[in-house]
Amino acid sequence: MSENLHTRAQQLISKERVEDLSQAERELLAAHLQECESCGEFARQTDQALRGLRTAAISVPSDLASRTQFRVRLRAMELRQREPHRRMLWLACAASWIFGIASAPYVWRLFEWFGQLTGVPRLVWEIGFGLWWTIPAVFAVIVLVLENARQSDEPDWIKRRS
Repeated sequence: MSENLHTRAQQLISKERVEDLSQAERELLAAHLQECESCGEFARQTDQALRGLRTAAISVPSDLASRTQFRVRLRAMELRQREPHRRMLWLACAASWIFGIASAPYVWRLFEWFGQLTGVPRLVWEIGFGLWWTIPAVFAVIVLVLENARQSDEPDWIKRRS
């Protein structure tokens, strides 16, 4: 038999332990194992090694589960401490909206007065009034972009450790 056939048989023996073989591969392997003692011995040794691994007692520390839970809780606390605190941002946005709703009639009159004073067309000062309400959103976007830029400036070794 050629070395190539023995190598192929050993690959099929290993593959058989992990996944199903096709019918043609199974027949080829069975025929080869009947003829070749060294490949048959390889198959028996592989089976014996796998049985030994399945029956091997692996000692695990008795407090492994509690130590793992402790580490997970510790990591969760660490992540909570590092997460951005956006409460102030939400409070500022809420206050801005409340103030905006309360002051809307006055701001409208101010824009109307300024438009009449300067002779700006009505559509222009109405668009200005609409853009006035985007200021809180723009402020929030700026804060979030700056926060993300600060986090992305951290060196890789700090990110990997966390």
